[in-house]
Amino acid sequence: MISDIKGESESPLNDERLPSLLALRCFEAAARQENFSRAAAELHLTHGAVSRAVRLLEDELGVALFERRSRRVFLTDAGRTLARAVGEGMDLMRQAVSELRARQKRQWVLSCEPTLLMRWLIPRWSDFQARHPGTDVHLVAGGGPFSFANGIDLAIRRSDFPLPGSYHAERLFAEKVGPVCRTDKAAGWFNEEHHAATLRRDAPRLHTRTRPGAWQEWAAAARHSPFDTSGQTFDHFYFSLQAAVAGLGVAIGPWHLVRDDVESGVLNAPLGFVEDGSHYCLLSPKPLAPGSPEADLLAWLRLQA
Repeated sequence: MISDIKGESESPLNDERLPSLLALRCFEAAARQENFSRAAAELHLTHGAVSRAVRLLEDELGVALFERRSRRVFLTDAGRTLARAVGEGMDLMRQAVSELRARQKRQWVLSCEPTLLMRWLIPRWSDFQARHPGTDVHLVAGGGPFSFANGIDLAIRRSDFPLPGSYHAERLFAEKVGPVCRTDKAAGWFNEEHHAATLRRDAPRLHTRTRPGAWQEWAAAARHSPFDTSGQTFDHFYFSLQAAVAGLGVAIGPWHLVRDDVESGVLNAPLGFVEDGSHYCLLSPKPLAPGSPEADLLAWLRLQA
């Protein structure tokens, strides 16, 4: 008797062959959406291509996976069983691909509010690079709401907008603000009364469109009488701070943004700084793993604060 060289693996009684991956992907998307058109849009295919792939899969398996009624589709019991298994398999593949890509990723992206990036983070960044030479971080400027789906790995933001519930936040430091001006202008714009400085009403005030309420917020936090809104207005916060450095007037300066200029004597803050109730935080899509490069960055940021 001549033996079958293919053995039993291709016997119709022991058929473990899988359908095509494309057919399974089309079925999984259609099952999840219970709509062929939405599945086609998700997969960048035509409605007809998805419908044919599902029909061929049904023919190959010999079972109906969907009930088709009045231009709508509903999973059958067999369809639900297959959809559960295929969905779990797709999730495992996506997770494995994501982990492999993460291992190969040599650079991750940190988004930071522009003025904080320019006046606080970049001047200190060489210290981070010296402490962590193997960590390659790309710094980008960005403010307000954002999405981690757009290539951002971490973000530094001020707590002035609602965060999605899925974001993880690590507090960095409180926001402290105060009026600042060029040191050689301070005597003309501030009065010294009973060993306490006060801002003269006629002192030129600098404003910014990105924080239009900065003066009023500072006045409320410092328990000063409200100021009027007269003065020169700039399009961005760092323009108003640079205008203060240039001697054009008095600006509201957050401590971390003017710290270097105050410590070097370029700017003066006769009234000091008060917390305004907001804070900065490091945002991530999930909690930072202990000992990870991201956790190292968090520790370094808190050290700089």
